[in-house]
Amino acid sequence: MATKYETASLLKAELSKIKPPGLYKVLLFNDEFTTMDFVIEVLQTFFSMNRERAVELMLKVHHEGLAICGVYTKDIAETKVAQVSAFAKKHGHPLRCGLEET
Repeated sequence: MATKYETASLLKAELSKIKPPGLYKVLLFNDEFTTMDFVIEVLQTFFSMNRERAVELMLKVHHEGLAICGVYTKDIAETKVAQVSAFAKKHGHPLRCGLEET
């Protein structure tokens, strides 16, 4: 009895072109009510800045109206914005924090 062999084609492994995740800037906005000390505390607590860097960035927010606190993937940026906003609200400050795609 003769056996018939089928030729099977092997699939070549294709290199998938995965795009790196999009990056988002986390921004702090100036207002007339939030104290400078509170902004420094936020920058140290949520963005792991040392006091010198936090003061520098707080002054940038104060003089220019806004500053970039960091650049993160979307999930992390959204989490940072939510954490800062909740913390500010809890302490009675109208500090605004937002994100913007890079």
